[in-house]
Amino acid sequence: MSFYDLTKEARAQLVEEMHSMILLDIRKNSDKHIFAYFSDEDTYIRKAAYISIGRIYKSEAPIRTIILNRLQALLYSENEKVRQTVINAAGEIGMFDFDPIETFMEKGLFDKHHSVRNAVIGSIKKMGEKNPKPTLAFAKRYLHHEDKEIRREICHGIELRGRKYPQDILPLLQELEFDKTARVRNTLVHVLGQIAYKKGCLETVIAHLKKWKNKELVQSALDEIIDVHERYKNFAVKTQEEAINYIEENYK
Repeated sequence: MSFYDLTKEARAQLVEEMHSMILLDIRKNSDKHIFAYFSDEDTYIRKAAYISIGRIYKSEAPIRTIILNRLQALLYSENEKVRQTVINAAGEIGMFDFDPIETFMEKGLFDKHHSVRNAVIGSIKKMGEKNPKPTLAFAKRYLHHEDKEIRREICHGIELRGRKYPQDILPLLQELEFDKTARVRNTLVHVLGQIAYKKGCLETVIAHLKKWKNKELVQSALDEIIDVHERYKNFAVKTQEEAINYIEENYK
């Protein structure tokens, strides 16, 4: 039976049982239960496990070193689900304590399995939202990496911070405006669209795009921004027509 086949009450009980078993493992310097949860086929079991790791790390300062050591050992597992969940657990920690998990993100970026690399993107998103300064400094180091997938992943990873605070990520995005890889450029255009439809964001994005030199890419971004205002019309502050009018009046 999968996690969401259970009743709400049963799910809550299971999560607390998992939390207790993970805490017991850590106190015994073991990973018996942690490995079982981290390798579970059910995504939501793995999610409950990595959220528990974050909760324990935050509330149990004396055993933080043990937690990090357990995660470090599991990061070398042959099982990609385990490695993926380690990165997600590290992301939970990094939302308030980035330095100890920076090496986890570095290793995860270069993992052979896409699910682990995707976990880095997800972790950068949540860390960038809650703990932006070290997360964005980390991201900046990889914007010009020789591996195009690393550049794309970093670009995608900083998106969530930009949805509320586009000014924080626009200078980083600008560093990619002349990237020669279509996949990176497409991600860049996508991110520019995603950070331009909430309150005050279109104004910030357009003001910054006026400083960009790659006019062809900017035009693609403007087209995407206009399209996003229609696709997300139930969430966008402006209608598509208002967005078009604003761009025509202010992007010169």
